Amino acid sequence: MRILAFIASLLMSAMPLAAQEYKVVVSEADEPMMKGRFEPSWQSLEQYQVPDWFRNVKFGIWAHWGPQCVEGSGDWMARSMYIEGSREYNHHVRHYGHPSEVGFKDIIPLWKAEKWNPDSLMAFYKKIGAQYFFALGNHHDNMDLWDSKYQPWNSVNMGPKRDILDEWARAARKHGLRFGVSLHADHAWTFYEPSQRHDLKGPKKGVPYDGKLTKADGKGKWWEGYDPQDLYAQNHPLSQDSWDNGAIHRQWAWGGGANLPTEEFCTNFYNRTLDVINRYNPDLLYFDVTGVPFYPFSDAGLKIAAHFYNHNMATHGGRLEAVMFGKILTDEQKKCLVWDVERGAPNEILERPWQSCSCIGGWHYNTSIYEGNGYKSAAYVVKLLVDIVSKNGNLLLSVPLRADGTFDEKEEKILNEFGAWMAVNSEAIYDTRPWTVFGEGPVAESDIPLNAQGFNEGSYSKAGADEIRFTSKAGVLYAIALGWPEDGKIVIKSLAEGGRVAPAKVESVELLGYGKVAFSRTAAGLEAVLPVKLNDIAPVLKIK
Repeated sequence: MRILAFIASLLMSAMPLAAQEYKVVVSEADEPMMKGRFEPSWQSLEQYQVPDWFRNVKFGIWAHWGPQCVEGSGDWMARSMYIEGSREYNHHVRHYGHPSEVGFKDIIPLWKAEKWNPDSLMAFYKKIGAQYFFALGNHHDNMDLWDSKYQPWNSVNMGPKRDILDEWARAARKHGLRFGVSLHADHAWTFYEPSQRHDLKGPKKGVPYDGKLTKADGKGKWWEGYDPQDLYAQNHPLSQDSWDNGAIHRQWAWGGGANLPTEEFCTNFYNRTLDVINRYNPDLLYFDVTGVPFYPFSDAGLKIAAHFYNHNMATHGGRLEAVMFGKILTDEQKKCLVWDVERGAPNEILERPWQSCSCIGGWHYNTSIYEGNGYKSAAYVVKLLVDIVSKNGNLLLSVPLRADGTFDEKEEKILNEFGAWMAVNSEAIYDTRPWTVFGEGPVAESDIPLNAQGFNEGSYSKAGADEIRFTSKAGVLYAIALGWPEDGKIVIKSLAEGGRVAPAKVESVELLGYGKVAFSRTAAGLEAVLPVKLNDIAPVLKIK
């Protein structure tokens, strides 16, 4: 994950190409795109309709887990370990060795997943309220976490020596969760560019890191027979300003001087993605990209989307049950994909269903967040969920696992607290739709812009008891205060007698988990009295 700092570069990806002309056209020789209703064009993909099941489930868990969790130094470790002087570089050198001698390739065998039990984890995710689950298929580190046909650097050949995706998929379906896969390896091309560097000072000054090693260099090494370039993909010139560590963000949409990937690289990612679709039949696909992978210079992403939809229809008796996500979408592209907002939310009800992806801590496991008590609280997660659902969205929450396949006791405590709240109040979440207005309160009434693809969730975390969000279902209105009022009273201005959006009559008010409560209704609003404090998170009123 990253903050895309330069909007101008991103807008490049939103511009449709005349007559669908691409610099790089991927080969379908190994993995033909399935023919069907959808063609690889934005115009054809506009036929897409979001399935009702996605609108109903509201909450998912994401296991953002792979070999980058070994060192416990957080997200993008496989890149940052090659950035001299960075926290990740210093940690790597201190504990594992210098990147000229011990590169990321050498971390992979240390990822054993020795305590990983996908069945018990999935049972727990289901217990706390998750209705869908996302597995990491590959990250920017370019290692495939399945028995990959097109990437020798995979979790069956090395590391855990297990088909991670297969085991996740079986567990998810056993416990009744929709199954999704996130694929991020399309950006390995620029992500790994620091591995072509060398130290600028110190005893290793000028000694190249391992990013340019080839298969021939592996004789006598543990990786003999494997080509590091299949992993690092660095047999290419550096992008413009590549030594500027921030350049990758303004080049994320393949503008701003990014060195464009070759047909071979794009086709390889296309083949790997279709392999996942054809083999594991995911319900959802996520890409950490602007629009679709490799757009606008290649047709790879649009071919993936068309294949995914057509394949899904073929496996569901002609019904389209698939959900594919994209970031920073134009209004036209939002008809083709589900919009994903990273760590944030728009401050309005959206007509089309959307998703916010966030994380309880960092994306990959980070021991410093654990040690510094930096996790989101259960109350924080509930605030995000309620706000997002009130605006027609879903929350996908990443809970990073340690390298051994377990989450820590602090994460477990937070998730149990969240699950206890959901056990009582989930009827105000699942299967609901937005009400006339999404909410009221200081935050609801503020202008809170998105930063690039999101990154405004901190504003919503500050909401308290004076902040109320609404959901509705089957003629019932739910009002959720984002905190417990100190005086035990909730005043809902939107339900003022004779108000513009208020129902003509309110017959009863129920506090979920307790029962009916006393209420009164005036021109100032509906006031409900809460006789007990049921939890430390948020009260939910059921209004008829």
